[in-house]
Amino acid sequence: MGGIPEWGLTLGTSIPCPGPAPAIPTAWSRWTTRTATVWKSLNPFWGEEITLLLPRGFNNLTIYVLDEDTIGQDDVIGKVSLSHQQIAAEPRGIDSWLSLAPVNPDQEVQGEIHLELQVPERGQPRVLHCHLIEARDLAPRDPSGTSDPFGRVSCCGHTLETAVMKKTRFPHWDEVLEFELPEGDLGEAVLNVEVWDWDIVGKNDFLGRVEFFLDTLCPGPTRGWFQLLPFPSTTEDHRRQLGALRLTVKLLEDTVLPPHYYQPLIQLLTEPILCPAQSPEGTALAVLEEVTSGESRQDVATKLVKIFLGQGLAVPLLDYLTTHELARTTDPNTLFRSNSLASKSMEQFMKVVGLPYLHEVLKPVVNRIFEEKKYVELDPSKMELSWGRRISFKGSLSEAQVQESSLELLKGYLGDIIDAIVGSVDKCPLPMRVAFKQLRRRVEERFPLAQHEEVRYFSISGFLFLRFFAPAVLTPKLFGLREQHAEPCTGRTLLLLAKALQTIGNLGLQQGQGKEPWMAPLNAVLLPSVTRVRAFLDALVTVVDEVPVPRGHSQPLATIKEGPLHTCPEGRVALLPRFAFKKRHFRLSTQALAYAKVHQGQVPCSIPGEQVGDMDVGA
Repeated sequence: MGGIPEWGLTLGTSIPCPGPAPAIPTAWSRWTTRTATVWKSLNPFWGEEITLLLPRGFNNLTIYVLDEDTIGQDDVIGKVSLSHQQIAAEPRGIDSWLSLAPVNPDQEVQGEIHLELQVPERGQPRVLHCHLIEARDLAPRDPSGTSDPFGRVSCCGHTLETAVMKKTRFPHWDEVLEFELPEGDLGEAVLNVEVWDWDIVGKNDFLGRVEFFLDTLCPGPTRGWFQLLPFPSTTEDHRRQLGALRLTVKLLEDTVLPPHYYQPLIQLLTEPILCPAQSPEGTALAVLEEVTSGESRQDVATKLVKIFLGQGLAVPLLDYLTTHELARTTDPNTLFRSNSLASKSMEQFMKVVGLPYLHEVLKPVVNRIFEEKKYVELDPSKMELSWGRRISFKGSLSEAQVQESSLELLKGYLGDIIDAIVGSVDKCPLPMRVAFKQLRRRVEERFPLAQHEEVRYFSISGFLFLRFFAPAVLTPKLFGLREQHAEPCTGRTLLLLAKALQTIGNLGLQQGQGKEPWMAPLNAVLLPSVTRVRAFLDALVTVVDEVPVPRGHSQPLATIKEGPLHTCPEGRVALLPRFAFKKRHFRLSTQALAYAKVHQGQVPCSIPGEQVGDMDVGA
């Protein structure tokens, strides 16, 4: 396909145990996922975090980069493949640029074959017995998501084949193929076992191979599962021509135990909250703050928030963490600026509890920005005057005209966003409002002087605007506001709006620093917005304190996870085709699992939390 590609990422794994796995280029299976498409870009940015639940013994993780085509099959641009050993060797994860490798169908193999080999030590004639028992997790080469595999074995100039097993990726042959060996030393004689997909039309598709040097086989039977390998590559390496992919890959191996095993840990973590008279030094939460680094603090904060949400103690947890961070802070200008455990926990708390609120506030404006696709630019160094033809039929506009048009559009979008935010006091979840009220109270106690009056506002706006609203406007896809990433033109509009929201979140305190003087024309909107935001923050924390909910009682509703869910019929153990899976939108909260065919516009079905399982652990 000519022109600029529309990029998409597809991740797949190769595993050595029964179950579906991906293959290029036809069918995709359950351990495959993809990113959104970045349109018309040679330097795509996805910024997506994808979690794959894999069997412990997987062999490879492969990331394919594709060019999405509206008509016909997508074009595979290249791939990055990482072995299990490569990923496991980096406990902190892999974070680097990796060159894309070309994709050759004969190299895209997966699965294992079960063989029993027996070479007689002596005797005439010497007959090699090759028992092809079965294979598992072969690549799907047919559009149905299966293959028609058969074995082909070569040795000493002779070739034999097994029967063809139709429509399966887990063939069971149980055939013994015999080869008469030459007299004397076997030298470098090789036994080559190949697996192919039989096609009635056209050539057969390669599924993998394994080979053995006969002189290395032990006397007696050799039996086991052997990983299928590709043919040795003979093509020229085009890695530099295909580009590179920036990846962060981390392997986590978790063992999930029955809920009662976690109760001692939960009691240890919640002890400082339930027994506040205890000295904070040496508690589990204090130790976590000390031993976690910036890299792991995000994961620790996410798990802490979910655990304490399950206990009905998320708000007291945030109060505990922020209070102890305030005690260590001497300069109010640096308050909550670092990625401390308190800051990360508050950030995760807002994402879990406040995501539906975020959607209700921002989604209408964000959708309008995506639909209108207006050209907006204030920076003269990045201005493309040719875009003026889309604004006016009178030809290209001058720099001043483009700036004036952009300014009016930004004022309109920003005004709608601020109107939606300041009018959302009653829509904000009660746990968030109580957490912000307690935060302001602690800040006032720590910095009571009149000269620090701004801190009581900034302590809340720093979280709500800088870590919640502004990032969601900048990357709506990551917050579930849109299914696709923005095109470059729309992305620039969102970036400028996010910068404006950051200035408002900073209460206008940094707008005079002159880092981006071309943003100055927006000051006429920013300054009045700051005044309105302060009033909004005052109203937000005007709420009756919520009493922590004891364990076993009704808990405040909070979303733990939300997104698409693929379901399949119960009790099916064989490989399922893609059409057997039904896509549903689900929302897991502290009270129930709700699901529906579509995200909105339909009454969801609901399963009570006690029927889902013990959700107190905060899985």
